[in-house]
Amino acid sequence: MEADFWHERWRGNRIGFHRDTPLPLLTRHWPDLGLAAGSRVLVPLCGKSLDMVWLAEQGHRVLGIELSELAVASFFEERGLEPRIRSSGLGRHYSAGPWELVVGDAFAVTPDSLADCAGIYDRAALIALPPPMRATYAGTLWRRLPPGCRGLLVTLEYPQAEKAGPPFSVEEAEVHARLDRDWSVALLERRDILAGEPSFLAEGVTALSTAAYRLERRDGTCAPP
Repeated sequence: MEADFWHERWRGNRIGFHRDTPLPLLTRHWPDLGLAAGSRVLVPLCGKSLDMVWLAEQGHRVLGIELSELAVASFFEERGLEPRIRSSGLGRHYSAGPWELVVGDAFAVTPDSLADCAGIYDRAALIALPPPMRATYAGTLWRRLPPGCRGLLVTLEYPQAEKAGPPFSVEEAEVHARLDRDWSVALLERRDILAGEPSFLAEGVTALSTAAYRLERRDGTCAPP
């Protein structure tokens, strides 16, 4: 979706994608990645997700990328923190404690800016994008992460013809098609969640599952800026 779409969602507080608790798939599967305390973890299209609070509680430093400055400012305000703010070629950096959130374009991050990221957590980025933008996202941000980086990817799967995204359906075959070139991809869990998603039921969606994948970046050359 274009940037204006997301800015309008945040301005209108139409953020049904925001959860008031950490995602259970994150708390269940993240520890198995084995990232050391102090590791830097990238969270693309991070919004003001409480998943970033949970990651920090595990001892990680969190680097978030988000289009909406309102979302980023709200994250720190809700923590009672006064962030330091600076600008770079990537955007405006808000930093306090273990969090650095950049107001900028996730497609424009550079390999240098991601060089110390040991992990990536994607719950709301890949499924937020229509197919052409998913291809760009996989070919830019994901390819610019360093070898050895480990990640957890969470997707949704449903009959796409039954609902207009976002969030979009991303099937397992597409995950492999987008990422197998550079990443080892393993499905960890798939579960039926339709009964707990009234908005999908209201739109007539007949099947809805969520899937979690473990990923590890293979050795090789990162994509250029």
